[in-house]
Amino acid sequence: MPDATGLELIAHELREKDADAVLDTVYFRDKAALTVTAGSIRETLQHLKGKGFTFLASVHGVDYYPEEPRFGVQYELLDMYEVDRMTVKVRVPLDAPVVPSVVADWPTADHQEREIYDMFGVIFDGHPDLRRILMPEDYVGHPQRRDFPMGGEAILFTHNEPQTPGWWERDE
Repeated sequence: MPDATGLELIAHELREKDADAVLDTVYFRDKAALTVTAGSIRETLQHLKGKGFTFLASVHGVDYYPEEPRFGVQYELLDMYEVDRMTVKVRVPLDAPVVPSVVADWPTADHQEREIYDMFGVIFDGHPDLRRILMPEDYVGHPQRRDFPMGGEAILFTHNEPQTPGWWERDE
């Protein structure tokens, strides 16, 4: 992994191209992370690809509720030759949860962006087929949001059966 100095050098290179691109750098527990603006994500990932981070291992959604900007998208990149890893983070607000799609450059992001769209409601601008992937198309809401209402029916496990004996026999 790039050490703290290497991370700052990469951030400096990105800032030379776009002064406002890099918002933060964090090196914690031997893990490097860049936080960049949503508009610069494609250029940032392309720059890192040129540095050897040629494998996009995963894309994750995060809900930082109640903080704003509320939603995060995290890209995990690997350098398979140097055995390095780097995280690139983007934060977007609830009222405009839009991030440019990286599918054109990183085809592995296709279904992962769709999952984030489905579960969190983050819109990936330019995605070739942005539609729900886990929930039905007519489903209302985004289940991984932290303010999503919890509910549903009780599930019978052996530890809670004494509290709800015969629940399957009730006619409600």
